[in-house]
Amino acid sequence: MRRRVLMSQLMFENLIELAKNVHESHSEVREFCKFPNDLKTQEVKKNHINASHLLQADKKLVTNKYALFRDAFVSAAPYAHWRETYKNTDIGEDFMNRFGCYCLIGINAPFFSNQMHAFVVYMPEDMFYPWHNHPGEEMYLTLAGEAEFFKHNENNKVLKPGDVSEHRSNQPHAMRTHNRPVMAYVIWRNHFDTPPVWTDYLNNSNQN
Repeated sequence: MRRRVLMSQLMFENLIELAKNVHESHSEVREFCKFPNDLKTQEVKKNHINASHLLQADKKLVTNKYALFRDAFVSAAPYAHWRETYKNTDIGEDFMNRFGCYCLIGINAPFFSNQMHAFVVYMPEDMFYPWHNHPGEEMYLTLAGEAEFFKHNENNKVLKPGDVSEHRSNQPHAMRTHNRPVMAYVIWRNHFDTPPVWTDYLNNSNQN
């Protein structure tokens, strides 16, 4: 048990250093949110979901720029608390079985900050993350693979490693993978206590 705890701590410490490097080296990420200076460590109670296994087995998460960051998120996957944000919604079993997200900085994460929260999001190929919105401002940085990003009243964009998608407060957005999976580093600032909700009027109109 103690050995597993030490191993997970080392993995999370490696992850947080890689995240810090991204905030310092990627101009758009740095402009959106500086790396926090109030980080505190906290215990993580791991929670496994099927998407964790999918991520660990996925060989199509191709990247040249962020191979170390990708590998670190994959290695830490067995020790993470995988989120089930949409568990009690009508999203359906297929989405819950394949959509993956765990927190690096925030609630149920190895680190906490009052300045920003950070997550990894994983989606296998041929999957749609429906329209949703939240008060928190958000940026997706694609680490591996690729996905088509949707923002309400804006043109769709296919983002590859190094590309970002910024979402204003309560701006509806969605994401779709086609023949490749995607892994993204996701940053939230402000309104951490309000979770995302489905943007029903867009989902009901089949705008995807």
